Amino acid sequence: MDTDVPPRVLVIGLDPYRVPGPWDPEPVAKAIEAGLQKFAEHGVGVQTCLIGLDGRDDVDVVIAAALRARRWECVTVGGGLRHSDDQVELLEQVVNLVRRHAPDAAIAFNSTPATTYEAAARWIE
Repeated sequence: MDTDVPPRVLVIGLDPYRVPGPWDPEPVAKAIEAGLQKFAEHGVGVQTCLIGLDGRDDVDVVIAAALRARRWECVTVGGGLRHSDDQVELLEQVVNLVRRHAPDAAIAFNSTPATTYEAAARWIE
């Protein structure tokens, strides 16, 4: 990796405002933003690719476009995709898209939005 260029991380996860149910998405959205702030603090570039569960996204198209947008050193997959048995097929789809469109990128998994930087840092530092 070129040491003059900061590493870049793509974070793929669920858009908290587009997850159905009677719940308040604001705390999750704020936690995502706080977690992303750590990347700036460490000089690491980050971009998010948040998808909804409301049926408006063509997941293949949205995620593939984000993965092809540049070379990623790491792709972090958010916990919202992994912590629900209802999302197993979506998780498989995401992992296979990463494997296909960003085969050189490390894949990391965070435990919470607050640990997104730490998950990526295990693979980029």
